[in-house]
Amino acid sequence: MSDLVADLLAGKHSALARVITKIENRSTGYREIISDLHQHTGTADVIGVTGSPGAGKSTLVDKVAATYRERGQTVGVIAIDPSSPFSGGAVLGDRIRMASNAGDMDMFFRSMSARGSLGGLSTATTDAVTALDAFGKDKIIVETVGAGQNEVDIVRTADTVAVLVPPGSGDDVQMLKAGILEIGDVFVVNKADLDGADRTVQQLREMLQGQSGRPDSGHHGATELAADHGDAPADDADDVDDESETWDPPIVETVANRGEGVEDFLNALADHGEYLDRTGRREGQARERFAAEIRTLLREDANELLVGELDRRGGIEQYVDAVIERHTDPYTVVDEVLAPLRECLDERRD
Repeated sequence: MSDLVADLLAGKHSALARVITKIENRSTGYREIISDLHQHTGTADVIGVTGSPGAGKSTLVDKVAATYRERGQTVGVIAIDPSSPFSGGAVLGDRIRMASNAGDMDMFFRSMSARGSLGGLSTATTDAVTALDAFGKDKIIVETVGAGQNEVDIVRTADTVAVLVPPGSGDDVQMLKAGILEIGDVFVVNKADLDGADRTVQQLREMLQGQSGRPDSGHHGATELAADHGDAPADDADDVDDESETWDPPIVETVANRGEGVEDFLNALADHGEYLDRTGRREGQARERFAAEIRTLLREDANELLVGELDRRGGIEQYVDAVIERHTDPYTVVDEVLAPLRECLDERRD
């Protein structure tokens, strides 16, 4: 075990910050660090917060974190911020966002930049959650700036996903049909003091009624959705018991900037956590997450190996030239590049 890992496990926030920096930058040795930390994880509650820009996610997360701290619980927040095209850094910054918790050492906040590619950030977010969990944080909140498919993949790392919707915008509610509806465990109409809040709640309720009645209602229980994304074997669907208890996502109204509705929101999160424990689905979703993580890492590592092989052969451009000239075709190129790997695997089978 490295000194850095030992310091993190000893509760030193400076070590935690250094580890997450290594994770975000994919610095040398970060994989070994995550491997060492893994055995110390499994105790934190992980909450994902997503929704359309302008829904008030940051304000609500600030109030939620402050309330958890008032209860004596430690908190870690990972905010997925838009990246600067110039520096690659998170534009919104670490200190600006959590005004209610400034100076509190048991409230750890970190912005992580998308750096132009949210896809790779999904793995980094999972690793950062591992670091916070191993550190001993009671509550870990993962907040995304928006609600696109890549950001949906990021919040899949959470035990419970909250989806925020601003009032008065039918377009925002309709947007949920694109995939977010299926992953939400709790829905929040924030800024509920504004005109249109009641209509937004009604629209959400009507949409959720069309989703209710599934044995595994909620983002991790929907095995068929995970299978569609290649994150869980389709055979797992056979394990679903049609008579098992269902989860019907509640709709909570909040006015985050005044702290109104925050307790109701926390109660809804707690109810979902109890549901996961009571039904045994917490273990099931952990299995789905680890299966997805293994598949993702296999894809990433295999891609790096193949890029290296292409470079060794002189780069991809010569193959593109040959395809353009009709001397070969993409399938033949792929077969040629993969031939050594296939031969190696065939030898191991023998």
